[in-house]
Amino acid sequence: MLLKQIPNLITSLNLMCGCIAVFFAIGGDLVTASVFVFLGIFFDFFDGLAARLLKAHSDVGLQLDSLADMVTSGVAPGIVLVQLFSEALTGGPMEITALFSESSWNQSFYNYIPFTGLLVTVASAYRLAKFNVDTRQTSSFIGLPTPANTLLLFSLPLILHFQYSETAETIILNPWFLSGLTILSCILLNAELPLFGLKFKTWGFKENAVRYIFLFLCLVLLFLLHFVAIPVIILLYILISLFWRSES
Repeated sequence: MLLKQIPNLITSLNLMCGCIAVFFAIGGDLVTASVFVFLGIFFDFFDGLAARLLKAHSDVGLQLDSLADMVTSGVAPGIVLVQLFSEALTGGPMEITALFSESSWNQSFYNYIPFTGLLVTVASAYRLAKFNVDTRQTSSFIGLPTPANTLLLFSLPLILHFQYSETAETIILNPWFLSGLTILSCILLNAELPLFGLKFKTWGFKENAVRYIFLFLCLVLLFLLHFVAIPVIILLYILISLFWRSES
């Protein structure tokens, strides 16, 4: 029976990483937050694999997985967008203690615009709720998975930190770009957009050709472009899914 709890333990590690990431994101340390989010997504991938290997699927595990994803791939990316908005508009991360100080109430509504980034959190919650009741999403996805959207959003502070350029800063820290990205994320998360899954039921190339080709391209892009590759990979994922669907 203890072996059957291993997938839930892995899911719990995802949740723990997500909680830690939230604290670092609130404090403005988006790089450290990214590390814990990536760890959480790593655990999120392997909890399903462990459940399949141990034949330990359960309704509790399904709900726990969504709750963990809500933190790691819902709350955390929303806060990252809030901090990017704040840096774009005020030149620095949002300080929660200053926000609720007595003098803050005399500030303009302009200072609260960054909270629009939390729309991604709301859209992620709705997407996860739909996923739990949608019987179509057993081996593929309808709409962009929350971990993929999270990787996209967390790539932005990593690009600014590790691959800084004036062009990158001008684009990423543009309020209009961030507004458009927020809206696009909310739409992609819940769009009726069929996307292939990365779960391998067998290891044969013929039945997994699209997955093997995609993973190979991901490795090449990451080697060449580093963190800039992540947005390119998400776009490639959508384009390959559309092409794969039209061919199937």
